[in-house]
Amino acid sequence: MATLRSGYTTGACAAAAAKAATLILLGKPSPEQVDIPFPDGERHSFFLHTCGLEGDRARASIIKDAGDDPDVTNGAEIIAVVSKNTAEKTRKSDELVAIRAGSGVGIVTKPGLPIAQGEPAINPVPQQMIRQAVAEVMSLVTLVSQDISLSLVVTISVRNGEELAKNTLNQRLGIIGGLSILGTTGIVRPVSAKAWTDTIDTSMKVARAAGLDQVILATGRTSEAAVQKLVRLPEEAQIMMGDYLQHALKEAGKQGFIKVHLAGMWAKILKCALCIPQTHVRNGALEIKQAADLLGTLGLERESVISLRTANTAREILQRLQGQGREDVIEAVCYAAQQYAEQCSGLPVSIYLVTSEEGVIEQVPPSKQSKIREL
Repeated sequence: MATLRSGYTTGACAAAAAKAATLILLGKPSPEQVDIPFPDGERHSFFLHTCGLEGDRARASIIKDAGDDPDVTNGAEIIAVVSKNTAEKTRKSDELVAIRAGSGVGIVTKPGLPIAQGEPAINPVPQQMIRQAVAEVMSLVTLVSQDISLSLVVTISVRNGEELAKNTLNQRLGIIGGLSILGTTGIVRPVSAKAWTDTIDTSMKVARAAGLDQVILATGRTSEAAVQKLVRLPEEAQIMMGDYLQHALKEAGKQGFIKVHLAGMWAKILKCALCIPQTHVRNGALEIKQAADLLGTLGLERESVISLRTANTAREILQRLQGQGREDVIEAVCYAAQQYAEQCSGLPVSIYLVTSEEGVIEQVPPSKQSKIREL
């Protein structure tokens, strides 16, 4: 298998664009590429997409290359506009380089994020990278001109950022008006598990900061929407865990919630019952024989278990069980999933089995909190 190619974060691209714009503003020739320092001490080079003076300010942009990661911002134009700061300074962080949000970059409106409410959604490490990249140019210029009073304003924008943000969880997290400028290393690792788990962790912090004590963990949007119609919790309670089942459950326990509502379609709930911690096929492939044998331990007759070992998919197993009227076995799978989820999280968990793309909750475990219901 070919090695997947890494790329660069929006934060790294913003820092490189900011350095290029600073060079032009402070009288240096327009560069074709710039190199900037990364948090690990290495340096990386970026080719400029656009670069030039616009009156009393300079503008530079870089096309983000996320490598082989399926990132919604791959190919986005990350723009930095730099101007001299002539306004009265009001914040300590504005002493040398003030960072602002332009078009396509969101503003934080909810607590629980690493950025304060009302501030641009530019995370701490990208801010640090921007300041370091710009400071490299400023230090050279001030050595020559001895202008120790020099301070700059850097405005970061993303072309079509507000539209791209619709494909992210930003609005739910309280980031309004555009994308977040992200990155902790400057490097995008393809299909990054950390990106998913970081989003799960952040979503839970936002929920706790909003005063919520229950969360919905869903494997996909259909499952999430179906359960939300039933439990009607605030938007902040909805946590898109994807395939990171065990991580999400453990994090819910760490964050101090008192209850979890876990929603998924049959294959995912079956994997939960099988105690598979990461439910993506590449990490936790569902073995049909293993699934059929589980059903045997849950009360399905041996003859039926042997027959189900020939099923092609998990969906076929469900269809056969439904055709045989074995709702008791389906319910037992949900109950086994509930036991695993409660073991991982240390919390009471209700399981919601969503059995169609239209969001039908066919069966949930027997409990005082849950009832069979069609939406």
